[in-house]
Amino acid sequence: MNICIILEGSYPYVRGGVSTWVNGYIRALPEHEFILWTITDLESKQGQFAYNLPKNVVAVNEISLDTALKIRVRKNPKTRFSDRERESLAQLIRCGEPDWQVLLTLFSKQSRSPIEFFMSEEFLDILKEFCNDEYPYVGFVDMFWTIRSMFLPLLYLIGGSMPEADLYHSASTGYAGVLGALASKKFNKPFVLTEHGIYTREREEEILRSDWVVPYFKSLWISMFYMLSRLAYDSAHAVTTLYDRAGLIQQEIGCAADKCGIVRNGIFVDTFGAIPPKSSGDWVDIGAIVRIAPIKDIKTMIYTFSRLKQDFTKVRLHILGGIDDEEYHQECLDLIDYLDVKDISITGLVNIKEYMQQLDFTILTSLSEGQPLAILESLAARRPVVATDVGSCRELIEGRGDDFGHAGICVPPMHQTELLNALVDMCNNEEMRLTMGEVGYKRVKAFYEHEKMVADYQNIYQKAIKSWQESASS
Repeated sequence: MNICIILEGSYPYVRGGVSTWVNGYIRALPEHEFILWTITDLESKQGQFAYNLPKNVVAVNEISLDTALKIRVRKNPKTRFSDRERESLAQLIRCGEPDWQVLLTLFSKQSRSPIEFFMSEEFLDILKEFCNDEYPYVGFVDMFWTIRSMFLPLLYLIGGSMPEADLYHSASTGYAGVLGALASKKFNKPFVLTEHGIYTREREEEILRSDWVVPYFKSLWISMFYMLSRLAYDSAHAVTTLYDRAGLIQQEIGCAADKCGIVRNGIFVDTFGAIPPKSSGDWVDIGAIVRIAPIKDIKTMIYTFSRLKQDFTKVRLHILGGIDDEEYHQECLDLIDYLDVKDISITGLVNIKEYMQQLDFTILTSLSEGQPLAILESLAARRPVVATDVGSCRELIEGRGDDFGHAGICVPPMHQTELLNALVDMCNNEEMRLTMGEVGYKRVKAFYEHEKMVADYQNIYQKAIKSWQESASS
């Protein structure tokens, strides 16, 4: 089977998280061919792969959002639209219920340039009507540039070249979900949607905290991402996520319950289980297997560790992972200098299996997560975890109906005092760490093996194909 995996800002450009999952998943299915359909923010990232691609990746179809800004305007462009086209475009910018098939046909292969649409009188008429109805007290110029920045990249993506495959599998909603949904419609093929985190909620949190979105436009930006999720959910023949609570959130947003399924992450447990324990010594070593990005809340980790050092002189923090956000990385370095805290090392990318031998336990302070591979790997290596209560972190640490016990400590996000108390407990009690480490290994071995995950996805593909066949015959 030829499977097209659709990815936004992850594999094969950055390591960790979804990228690790994709790389391991493709390698576990050598009998299938895979097309990567990737979305990046910048053209300059194209071809800059962080992975050597598996042999069964037969093509990479790269598309970048900033390319939309470089489209040249043609002479005498055709900018008149039919009533159906105009209504779909009006619904789009209102974040309502556009006819996506109309939009796909309208902009397919760039036969209609999206930049020319935003320069047309038709667009200005649609926008004036929207402003009069919903934003009568907002400056028209501000509204114009906001709508343009929201929808120009989207329409550019819709009009791009679409690879043909036997099945489409998107790793998120958002832009990737739109492409999966529309390619499924265009080629009449089944579409599977997987969410590792709830993309819409993550974008909502990001926008609410942002200073780049004018406050009175934040609800509009959020509505756009909810609209994109509705398209992906409605079009998918099967939808998966990593844990039960996330599945309920998908249904709250609008996914039909009979489409939803749970496929938990899987790792090669025995590989991590073979990692020897840390050699005994006076120092306690804490590892954070994490990308340097605001959503990982490295600053709370640093602040709390500085307080921990006041009571424990022989404790070290190792932050292991790539840099997603250079500005945030520098802010973290500046914070370490400002606090004058010692024994923090930010290593960049390392061999986690080798580095794990130096660690007593690990920490994760994220504001949002799905089902972190970092926790699974730590537990498989018999290193307990202190993690924030986001995503499925509590489920991994405390279990869901099993009787293994606790494999670490769960704390509220951004709560320095509770995080500090958890770290103090861990540092003070080696016997507790060892007991929790054994619990973690047993839980991951029982429920999170890579082979089981791959088999579960194959079953989801069969479910999707059956649903697609039934919808085609009805």
